[in-house]
Parts: sequence; C-alpha cells; structure tokens
Amino acid sequence: MPSDSALRIVWIYPDLLSTYGDQGNVLVLEHRAQRRGIETETIHVRSADPVPESGDIYLIGGGEDRPQILAAERLRRDGGLHRAIAHGAAMLAVCAGYQIMGSTFGGEEGQPVDGIGLLDIASTRGPARAVGELVAEVDANLGLPTLTGFENHMGVTSLGPGVKPLSQTIKGVGNGDGFEGCYAGHVVGTYLHGPALARNPALADLLLSWRAGELAPLDDTRYEQLRQERLSSVLAQ
Repeated sequence: MPSDSALRIVWIYPDLLSTYGDQGNVLVLEHRAQRRGIETETIHVRSADPVPESGDIYLIGGGEDRPQILAAERLRRDGGLHRAIAHGAAMLAVCAGYQIMGSTFGGEEGQPVDGIGLLDIASTRGPARAVGELVAEVDANLGLPTLTGFENHMGVTSLGPGVKPLSQTIKGVGNGDGFEGCYAGHVVGTYLHGPALARNPALADLLLSWRAGELAPLDDTRYEQLRQERLSSVLAQ
C-alpha cells in the first residue's frame, strides 16, 4: 500500500450478506487502523454494483440461503474480486461468504450451487445446525492467539490441498472435520461471528499488516483481560 494513500476497506454486498452483525468487522478494521494513524476509506459495494479492484482489504459476511446464492452468481459474473486478490489484496470471508469462496456449497434444498472458486474448498449441508460458542487454536505459522466466536450454520466444509486450516477446534463444530476455517495467501475464511474481528483483534491486525506493513503496538491490556475471561468462561461450560 502506498504510504500517501488511504487503506481501502471494501465491504461486499451488505444488502445481501450482513445478517449476523458481520459489518462490525469493517468497524474494527477502521478503528484499529485509525488508532495507529492509518487513514482509511471504506467502500460499501451493493449487489448491483461492480466490485472495485483497487481495494486493500475485502470483507464479506454471512446470510441466508437465497441471498447467498444470488451473491455467488453476481460475484462469478463480476470477476472484480478475483482480480483484486490476484493483485495482492487481503480478504476475510465469513460463514455464507466463506462458503461462496469455494467451488460449491449447499443450496436451499441441499443441492450443490457453484461458488466462485477463490479458495480450494467445497461445502455441503450437514445433518444438523451448528450453533454456539466456538474456540479454536490457530495455525502456528500465523502467530495468533486462540480464536473465539459464535457459529450458526448448516455447512460442512472440506479443504483441498490449495488451502491450510485456519485453526483446530477445541470447542464447537467449525468445518466439521476438527478444523475451523482456512487460509491461502492473504485470504481467510471462517465460520466465526461475534463479529469475528471484535472477538479476535489480533486477526484484524494480521489483515491490516498484510496491506499496511508492520504495525505499531496498541495498548489492549484491558481488552485482553476481558477476552481471557470470556475464553475461560466458554471452556468451562
């Protein structure tokens, strides 16, 4: 990211995929960037609009079956997100948005629906809805603390050789195979709501660092104390 330009945050299809408060991820990125003196510009891309290719960090959230199918169709036709990622942009895709990034996902009746093929994953509908707190230990290569969040999905996601598991589940369902989410390059997919970046600010900082470079530390002492208390409470249940 050029030092004389704002960090561009692109929120994809808030009119379709913003059911579970995932727009909070946008607010967290803005806040943590601005606390470090990094200027931000946020672009809300509605489903009738083209996806700009000049963003730095792209975000997409969760939603219901029909909006998810429509979002996948429009992203496939548009192609802007693929080009942005190919140019080095970072991305966080959550829940329905995570499934869309793969080759297929389960439709309203469980039928396979084409995704956009940005991640080497495939999702189907599972036998039961996964609802509740989720705790997972992150791939050591990413250098992040334990992830926490809330999951609410019917998806079972299989990972191909082109991606790595984001984390290993301690509590909850995640992908359905003992792991939660995945990543490849600067693209992260996850089932975590909460929103994810509010519950896991270190993940927000990782996304920021991929585009803004090394970040100045922030005093998160009180927040970390609250995070540890929440984590202990969830694991004790």
